[in-house]
Amino acid sequence: MTRVETGADRLAAAFKGARGRAALMPYLMAGFPDIETSVRIATAYADAGADLVELGVPFSDPLADGPVIHAAATAALESGATVHNVLEAGTRIAELLPVVLMVYVNPILARGPERFAAELAERGISGLIVPDLPLEESEPVLAACDARGVALVPLVAPTTPDDRLSAIGRTARGFVYTVSVTGTTGERASTSADPSDLLARVKAHSPVPVALGFGISNGAQASAAADAGADGVIVGSRLVRAVAEAVEQGADPAPAAGSVVAELADALVR
Repeated sequence: MTRVETGADRLAAAFKGARGRAALMPYLMAGFPDIETSVRIATAYADAGADLVELGVPFSDPLADGPVIHAAATAALESGATVHNVLEAGTRIAELLPVVLMVYVNPILARGPERFAAELAERGISGLIVPDLPLEESEPVLAACDARGVALVPLVAPTTPDDRLSAIGRTARGFVYTVSVTGTTGERASTSADPSDLLARVKAHSPVPVALGFGISNGAQASAAADAGADGVIVGSRLVRAVAEAVEQGADPAPAAGSVVAELADALVR
């Protein structure tokens, strides 16, 4: 009998089989500018060399998102995006790439963790990032995800002390999302510090790959993150800005976003 691949299995395979020295994980705001176009943007990501995709669920009051992503979330909600049609889009995107859903905790609690995790598994969505879910309150969501083979991905920051990194590492599934800066998402002209020490600290406590995100917006920064030891590189605001600018100019945002992903993918290939 063939073993059924779980979402966690698919994430592990994506990191292991990444075409660059680090897996490339572009962020996509689902429903921006509309659901159908966001699926086409994901297709452009896949064609341009992405290894996984982080699929954002638009939310009216985000905690971790900077102004570019917040504005895209607001536009997506105004265009009719809902959790249901975002998950439907996730089903289609998961046929192309492993999908990690980024969602605030409210929709999970509204449905209940078991129902939410079951729906992710049924739709082929591999992982789940919940920025406002504290470690101390994560057990019901983690148990529900584990039961369905969905990877609950934790976040850590430069300010996370070693004892907490150790506790987080024991619950990590899929990968650890390491935030490179203190603050919200957004492009930075340059990274304020070499992430090597931060990545080494996180890796010392993690049994799964360690990805770096926040503030990475071009090929040089992605390459530097890989050189510093990141197993994966996450890029968000730069791509959302490319979509927004194309929409403002009346152009198709899919090739615009795809060209940014192609630049990042090229930079990660030795």
